[in-house]
Order: sequence, then C-alpha cells, then structure tokens
Amino acid sequence: MKVFLINEPFVKNFNRSQRWAARTRGRVLRAPDWLAYGTAVLEQEGITAKLFDFPAENLQKDDLRLLVKNGQPDFIVLDSTTPSIFSDIECARICKEVSDAKILMVGPHCSALPEETLLLSNGAVDVICIGEYDLTIRDVIANYPILDDIAGICYLKDGTPQRTEKRQLIQDLDSLPFPAWHQLDLMKYFDGLKLHPYIDIFSGRGCPHTCIFCLWPEVMHGHQVRLRLPEKVVDEIEHDIEICPQVVKGGEFFFEDDTFTINKANAMAICEEILRRKLKITFSVNARTDTGDKELFQILKKAGCRELLVGFESGSDDMLATMNKRESVANARHFMSLAHKTGLDVHGCFVLGLPGETRDSINTTLDFACNLGLHSVQFSAAVPFPGTQFFQICKDNGLLQATSWDQWLTDGEQSAVIEYPGLSSQFIQESTDRGLKKFYFRPSYILKFLLSARSKTDLYCKLRGAKNFLSYLVSQKNS
Repeated sequence: MKVFLINEPFVKNFNRSQRWAARTRGRVLRAPDWLAYGTAVLEQEGITAKLFDFPAENLQKDDLRLLVKNGQPDFIVLDSTTPSIFSDIECARICKEVSDAKILMVGPHCSALPEETLLLSNGAVDVICIGEYDLTIRDVIANYPILDDIAGICYLKDGTPQRTEKRQLIQDLDSLPFPAWHQLDLMKYFDGLKLHPYIDIFSGRGCPHTCIFCLWPEVMHGHQVRLRLPEKVVDEIEHDIEICPQVVKGGEFFFEDDTFTINKANAMAICEEILRRKLKITFSVNARTDTGDKELFQILKKAGCRELLVGFESGSDDMLATMNKRESVANARHFMSLAHKTGLDVHGCFVLGLPGETRDSINTTLDFACNLGLHSVQFSAAVPFPGTQFFQICKDNGLLQATSWDQWLTDGEQSAVIEYPGLSSQFIQESTDRGLKKFYFRPSYILKFLLSARSKTDLYCKLRGAKNFLSYLVSQKNS
C-alpha cells in the first residue's frame, strides 16, 4: 500500500501550516508539521508513506498531476485551509483524474465544515478526517471501505454526508513517533524573525483558554492540555539534531505548543533535561503574559532559550476582556520586566479589529506595542475563521463582508473580511501596516536588528525577511 501526504500548492508564498493561514508580510515558509506527524504514524505501521511539500519545492498543480499520475498511490492525504479550500478541492479533483486513489482531507477548514466541504468537492474528496488526525488517517486507510465504526470522520453515504462519533483526543502523545522530518529538506524553511534553520517541536497539545479568535484549540487540538514526558521531548531534540545538524550551528528549535509555559513544572523539567544532557542548543517558546515567573525564566535562559513569543493582542484591558483573553495590561508589563531582567527577548503578537475595537483602542495598542521594549512585533487584522467564536459572532451580527471562502485572501494577501459601524476594514488594515512601520522603521531598531545576527545564514535570513517585508509594503502602496 502506498500513501502520499501532500502540502498542496496554492498562491505563491502562502503559508498554510501557520495558525492564520495566509501570506505573511515577511513571506514565512513553515514546515508542514502536522502532516509530518501523520506521515510518521503511517511509517510506524509499515505503510509506504511519502510526504511532499509543494510550496517548499516551488511546485505547482501541473507538478501535482504528474506526481500522482506517475506514482499511482492508493491513498492521498491533502491539507485544507479556509482561504485555499476551493484550490484544495481542485487539487483533490486533479488527483482523482489521474489515479484511482482515495482522497482524505484534513486541516482546520474541513474540520470546521466537514459536510459542506464534502458536498463542495462533488465526489473529489472521499473522507474528511476531523480535528486531530494523526491516528484517524491510519484507521481510515487500514479499514477502508468500512468506515462506520471509525471515530472522527465524515464521508458520503448514499450521497449524504455522514459524520461518525467524535474522536477522543490523543492522551498519550509519547506513543506517537517523531515527525517525519527525514522526508523534508529542513534548510528550505524560513522565518526572518527566527534563527536559521529552525525546527518546530511540540512538548504538548491543547490550550485551556478560550480566546474568541483562536482557531487551533477550537478546531484541531482541543482545550485539554496534554503534555509529553520531558525525557521524550529531549530525545526528539537529539533525534532532530542527527537529521539536521545545522540547527546547532546557528539555528534554533521552536516550541510550537499553544503555551509552552502553561505548566511551569513540565517546562522546567524539559530545561533541566536539556542541561543534564549538556545540549548546546538555542530555542524559543510560545508563552502567555500570565505565566511570567522569575524561576522559570532563569532556567529557560540557562537551558538556551533565546526568545518568548507572546500574544499580548491589545493594549486595552477592555479589549482583552472582550476577546476572553483572561490577561491584563498589568500582566504584560510584569512579564516584560521579568523577561528583561532575565535577558530573554520577546516577540509580541497583536490583533486589531476584534468586536468592540475602536480607533482609539487601536491607537492605544500601537503605542503600547512600541513602548514595551519588545525585540520584534507582529500586527494582524482579525480574521474570523470557521469554527471560532469570532466567526460565529460576525455571522450572527451581519459583520462578514465576504460571501465566498476565496475572498479570505485578495491577490494572496490576507483580506479584511469584516466591517464594523464606525470602524472600516480599510482602517484596520492600514493600522496593521502603520504599526509595523512605526516599530521597525526606527533607525535604532534597524541597527540593533542587523548587529544581532549570529551567523552569515542568520544575517541572510534577516535581510531576506526585511526585503520581503519592504516588498509587501510597496505592493500595498501601489494597490
């Protein structure tokens, strides 16, 4: 049996594996980590599984047609996102035209809207694997065409979408094999704000918080926090170093957990295990402002942590409450004070345009972000993705301007698909760019940014990211 798992093509520089699928302003290219997990699970079962990342290889739909025609797999697993869903279904149709493969679709869009996606595909997609799909694809492939007893899927039965019982979240994450990074060239992935190369790693899944705009906990991995054993996490780090030794020669690991610092004891145990094994690595982690802790920050720094990536989201307590962030501006200031004292850099993420936003609150957030002492920032216009509370709020209140999923992008760029009375989508979009210019175009910042390069490859990535960002700004000015 042969299975192809494909991160399929879409518009140039589209990054489907990030939390908000779009073309980032810095043209980030992230590895398809969840498909890599799925590939490894199939390999563990003795199934011939091949992982193909079309964006990383700069391949197009004609290449997809040729690959499938020549390879003739029995099953194909395709990813899905909201902006790309029509293109994703087209890719499924291409695969059907040149092979007898059964098509499984995974990812956030089809997980949020499985019945609609099946009907849209008009026979091009055979099975939707809903949510956390590592084991679901294995079960479908092992039992096809007998599907009734497989939890967590949606398929057509007598022409009607049939959804099976909900699949329980994977409790023992350490039972999963390490992602199939050996099938990818990890040097091809790029993020101008990370060291190069960087490798994603997960010490846990799930987030207990219910921010109204957050897609992955709501649709893919749930709100139950499940943690891996620290020893297994560090085993994976050592395994990854064998696959990509360049990661310890100027690169870094990135802990993509929703919040690496959510469980202090586990985070500290991972750091202690890194130190016990005398690993000389650099890493960065996702964190929340209410997890600021001196003892934790100190051991993070000692173990090799470079940067904390934090969803500050807003400089307004009212907006933080409205988005159900369960944090405060005071939390943010305390967090930054501890990070500075420990010598940890902080990357701040901010979202503009959630319900309740005003021009004043946006300007407050921009000023707040530029005066926190951050190492880098990211401003995003709020995008309502199906499956989130934010999407439902926008739908119920007639705020959605888009009438078709392909309008979630315009010429490949993230679209402002909502509009509020007194706050236009244009102002929200312009504010994100204004905030970025205000932060990054300070002469002192530009000099510090370039001087902080740790190697020639790191300097190259910083310059490449800056060039991509400037290209984005020029394209917006001319549009």
